[in-house]
Amino acid sequence: MGVIGDPGCEGLGTYNMKVYAGTLEKSAQDDITLIAGDLVPAGNAHYYEEISALTEVIAHNDVYVLRGNHDTGAYTDYFGRKNYALLAKEFSVVVLDNAMRAFEEEGLELLKQVLAMEEVQQVIIAFHIPVPNHFIRNSVSESEFERLKAAYTPWKSKVKYLLCGHVHSRFEDVVDDIPLICTGGGGALIEDVSEDIRACDVEHHMVHFFMEEGRLTYRFDELSENAYEKERKVPILRENLEKTVASELMAHLKYLMFADRAKRRGMDKIANLFEALAASEYHHARNFYSVIQSKASFGESAKSFIPREEFEYQYFYKMMEEYAAQENAPLTKQAFSGAAAAEEIHAELLKEAASIDTFDTDTVYVCPICGYVMTGDHIPDRCPVCGGPKRQFEVFES
Repeated sequence: MGVIGDPGCEGLGTYNMKVYAGTLEKSAQDDITLIAGDLVPAGNAHYYEEISALTEVIAHNDVYVLRGNHDTGAYTDYFGRKNYALLAKEFSVVVLDNAMRAFEEEGLELLKQVLAMEEVQQVIIAFHIPVPNHFIRNSVSESEFERLKAAYTPWKSKVKYLLCGHVHSRFEDVVDDIPLICTGGGGALIEDVSEDIRACDVEHHMVHFFMEEGRLTYRFDELSENAYEKERKVPILRENLEKTVASELMAHLKYLMFADRAKRRGMDKIANLFEALAASEYHHARNFYSVIQSKASFGESAKSFIPREEFEYQYFYKMMEEYAAQENAPLTKQAFSGAAAAEEIHAELLKEAASIDTFDTDTVYVCPICGYVMTGDHIPDRCPVCGGPKRQFEVFES
């Protein structure tokens, strides 16, 4: 059984859904897939239809779901029972609804009935919100956990795992002498859990449960953000997605430049509108690009940008600067010359940032006239490339 946690609670945009699509493809190696809640950001019909249609197209096995705290409204109309059991030959799964931070009596009675069955010997109890544990306080109450324990205690030896989602990360714990597996890395933005479990150390992932020498076991499977590749392998789709990304980014730039012109004329409402439109176009571009993007893992990503920056300032921009001079095109020559100076700084900073844990630059200054980048305690009064005044520098602080 493949388990996917929290794919849709932060929205069903293409950028988020690419991760979920990758987990569905990876889960095809399993007999069935279980989604550990929060399929949608809110429980209206539109969102349920969106996630159902996407799942139907991509999934290669039977998909079961349990209800998360975001899965409100019409959940049962689309996914049926909130409490149910999957009885297989070698292990069983009992799905309990605790999306409202309380276990339903119907589910607890079902759990008792399944555990009492002689042929059932290895059971996973699955629910969305964790029971009390050693990592987070975002759990059901101790009294609710006591209700769950009362239901399974007569057959406790049969309960091999407690399984949950809700937390946008992953952790393993032991509660009441039973392993607790928490997985929420199927699409939602990964979050810090504790000082020991940081977002930067956790990749998107899923869990596989399987039998090994008669024993029910599991493994986490980290998910590359390139896991879903189907659509970027279709030449016509890829070509048109690339063209659309370029078009959306050009619109983004045009709107920002018009907003800047409006600001200079004191037309703040017009500037505000065009800044909003620019942001919208950027998010469109991000969605289209996410379908075709080939990413390194987060830990390797900073390094992956360096070769492009070095190529630009060492070769391409220098070549174009020389060609512009030959063509008597001084503005083009100036643009490439100024950009090359900034790209060299980009490469230096990216090399420092490649050591993610030790990078300690808090403040970065950018000249809004030419784009030159500066760091350090002693920033010049004027940009060393174009002479733009310090008072206009854009300041980026962490």
